[in-house]
Amino acid sequence: MKKEFKLNFLGRDLIVETGQLAKQTNGSVLVRYGDTVVLSVCVMGKTPVTQDFFPLQVLYQEKLYSVGKIPGGFIKREGRPTDSATLAARLIDRPIRPMFDENLRNEIQVINTVLSVDQDNSPEMAAMFGSSLCLGISDIPFDGPVAGVMVGMDEKGKFIINPTTAEAEKSKLALTVAGTHDAICMVEAGCKELPEKTMLEALMFAHENIKTLCEFQNEIISEIGKEKVVLEPASIDAEVEKAVREYATDDMLSAIQIKEKLEKYAKIDEVKANTIAHFEEVYAEDEDFASKMKDVAKVVGLIEGNEVRRLIIEKHIRPDGRKMDEIRPLEAEIDLLPRTHGSGLFQRGETQVLATTTLGPLSDHQILDGLGIEDTKRFMLHYNFPNFCVGEIGRYGSPGRREIGHGALGERALAQVIPSEEEFPYTVRVVSEVLESNGSSSQASICAGCMSLMTAGVPIKAPVAGIAMGLITEDGTCDSNYTILTDIQGLEDHMGDMDFKVAGTRKGITALQMDIKIKGITKNIFKEALAQAKTARMEILDVMEKEIAEPRKELSPYAPKIKTMQINPDKIKDVIGRGGEMITKIILESSGVNTVNDKDAVKIDIEDDGRVIAYHTDYAIIDKALAMIEEVVREVEIGKIYTGKVKTIEDFGCFVELWPGCEGLVHVSQLDVKRVEKPSDVVKVGDEIVVKATGFDKRGKLNLSRKEVLMDNKETKKEEN
Repeated sequence: MKKEFKLNFLGRDLIVETGQLAKQTNGSVLVRYGDTVVLSVCVMGKTPVTQDFFPLQVLYQEKLYSVGKIPGGFIKREGRPTDSATLAARLIDRPIRPMFDENLRNEIQVINTVLSVDQDNSPEMAAMFGSSLCLGISDIPFDGPVAGVMVGMDEKGKFIINPTTAEAEKSKLALTVAGTHDAICMVEAGCKELPEKTMLEALMFAHENIKTLCEFQNEIISEIGKEKVVLEPASIDAEVEKAVREYATDDMLSAIQIKEKLEKYAKIDEVKANTIAHFEEVYAEDEDFASKMKDVAKVVGLIEGNEVRRLIIEKHIRPDGRKMDEIRPLEAEIDLLPRTHGSGLFQRGETQVLATTTLGPLSDHQILDGLGIEDTKRFMLHYNFPNFCVGEIGRYGSPGRREIGHGALGERALAQVIPSEEEFPYTVRVVSEVLESNGSSSQASICAGCMSLMTAGVPIKAPVAGIAMGLITEDGTCDSNYTILTDIQGLEDHMGDMDFKVAGTRKGITALQMDIKIKGITKNIFKEALAQAKTARMEILDVMEKEIAEPRKELSPYAPKIKTMQINPDKIKDVIGRGGEMITKIILESSGVNTVNDKDAVKIDIEDDGRVIAYHTDYAIIDKALAMIEEVVREVEIGKIYTGKVKTIEDFGCFVELWPGCEGLVHVSQLDVKRVEKPSDVVKVGDEIVVKATGFDKRGKLNLSRKEVLMDNKETKKEEN
């Protein structure tokens, strides 16, 4: 039976409909936020899986009919998720995952289908709300609700919840926050160098509004929610756990305190292997051998995590011996690659990233086939994480969710300092190649990417650096003793409770991302983490700026040089010519090539406002191309005398080219001072003649006269005599 629930959320209606659609799922809601409509459903497998992890999958499906578009390409239907869809799925997954029992082994899928999009009302936030609510009203064990909001900031510094498209364009802040009624559990942000204090205020402002959405969900759940099924979570035999802890704890404690990553992991693997081999002998005759050995493997893994956490909380000892706020050794180097437009290498401990910058014409921009208003992108950061960077083998294919997410974070951090198209009319691509990894390669990518931009001569507003902060709590809650860690490495990330990435300039923050494994973070922890991250950021910027302090004034000799000119927009059609004939001629003649696709051909972009942008490695070729365009767009001055070339001859006169793209008619009556029977009696094709521009006919065609020039010459001679 269909039911409807309605909340006026800050002046906009948020409507939830249930009981009509997708009724065979465990839970289903249709969320209407303005004219944005998202169907959120959840389904749970009937039996536990055999793998030893929680099998949750969150999907965000963009349907292009939701914005009245037909998909591009040959197939004309939605295919693999776009990057924006993948990022939206991650955005939803991160806050809801900690709300499940980690020992749950039944497969759960949460699917969000975007059916209609109103650009002023975020489908991502509607999907996050729907994901939590469909789980909340279902019989699936879920310790929610959670909700999310976007926060913008107007020119006066006032925060705006879920800004409209127009408000977002003017905002210095693009912040997404998710949380429960009690605490924040996920943060994603890009901003224009905001101070830490302002960011903290924005986070708390977001949480106050999240509470309202959680209360609305609780009202719905209390009315229509199903009774939760009781699932048997994976458990461990108490006797097995005691025996394994007694056998392996001391060896594991020694292993995790080895400083060098590969040696440490090799020793940890050795301890695990020795423990399993020992208990295979102990339980060889046991009828529950398989079950007990599974518990042995699980316990020895728990020992590793427990000892890492205990050492940090109780003794303030990190696995590699650093202080809680100490950064690993830093190195920076530029210009490793001679033929790229810019390159930078950044190393922090055992994390190493090589980044390159490539400059291209504006026509090289990325075309986006998604649900947003923006359909192109001129700045891109692509992140690659090959298996060899962690000393492993594996499959190689297209980028996964992790690579897309880390690349988007780096792109967001650096986009805040990228010059505008008017200031620097290039498409800019940064590629991050992670060569070694032991924690926070995304932040190393920001540092290396920033240096590569400066070596390429991109006039960024300020250098940007990033750092990853961690959190270890005593009992998995923020109410217990906790320790904040600066520059977390892989083991601390894996075993810890928080991964809080902060990027920015000396002036302020440009990007944030926070993921947690517990159920919320308090204001005090945010405040401490932001302050600690700022100190670390300054230290990293010192190292980067020692290598390169500001963008180079000159581009690489292999980068395309650029010159621009402004033409009358009405003349664009003349520059392009019929079927592209004129622009092709300009490219071929100025470059001295046979095809416009030749690598040595000048690239010419013409914008709708009349901006002409020419790119080439040789300024002489650019100048020649622009000179030819200038000839095409030259305006004829009526009454002025020009020298032109006869192009064609007709019975009624001849056509004379004053310059490429500009032709006029000399009527037979205007060819000479005396009567002319046939134009060919006076001129022939290829002749250069002097003519006067006399005006335009009704169709806008230029009229020329040789006769008036001859008459003017006669009058001049008379005066001289």
